[in-house]
Amino acid sequence: MGKNKLARWQELDSFTNVIQPETADIAGKDHPIKGNWRHDIFKNDNPIILELGCGKGEYTVGLAEIFPENNFIGVDIKGARMWRGAKTANERKMANAAFLRTRIEFIDRFFSEDEVDEIWITFPDPHPGASNSNKRLTSPWYLDKYIKFLKNNGIIHLKTDSEELFKYTRSVIKTHNLEELFSSGDLYSSELKPDDIITGVSDSLSLPNEQQLFFHNILSIKTFYEKQFLAKGMKITYLAFKYK
Repeated sequence: MGKNKLARWQELDSFTNVIQPETADIAGKDHPIKGNWRHDIFKNDNPIILELGCGKGEYTVGLAEIFPENNFIGVDIKGARMWRGAKTANERKMANAAFLRTRIEFIDRFFSEDEVDEIWITFPDPHPGASNSNKRLTSPWYLDKYIKFLKNNGIIHLKTDSEELFKYTRSVIKTHNLEELFSSGDLYSSELKPDDIITGVSDSLSLPNEQQLFFHNILSIKTFYEKQFLAKGMKITYLAFKYK
């Protein structure tokens, strides 16, 4: 392991807005933070929004800046990547941005019933091929975990460059009692208008004022990988859905 990666992991341990559990902390049991994020980390009762597979944490930090009335948690297993977002949040003294380093398959050990208001899944590994579909973060196996802690009518957002993952998720929505609120096979198309997205998802957003900023936050925040995909001329897809 490189010295730079080790140094970043050690620095993560020093950040008060980062939960970085040992394997023993969640081996067959819930983590103590479960049900206590608002009290122990954010010190408020504001809505909590997760970014699953947050990478460098661009969305977590970006959304936290746009929506100071909400709390945001970036989740990823790659600590060296997450370090960038956690460090930025610390440097800017952002009290509404936190990070959790864990595998997504353990996510229900960290959040209790109705603790989470929305979920963002931004450019996850698409796990191409039918044999790998159960590994996708929008597979029924993962969705069954999210429903344990996602509030009633809470939105799940998916942004991906993978047409296969986009189509797969739409099929899961149709066959697993989910409601598609909005979908676009080309999010940055010149033909797509702000009201197209806002009309589809506004009734389920966590805060009323999000309606005015929602289109802005969808388009203005671009992850490291998203910028690379766009530079190559690739289309970015977007889906918003919820449990019925």
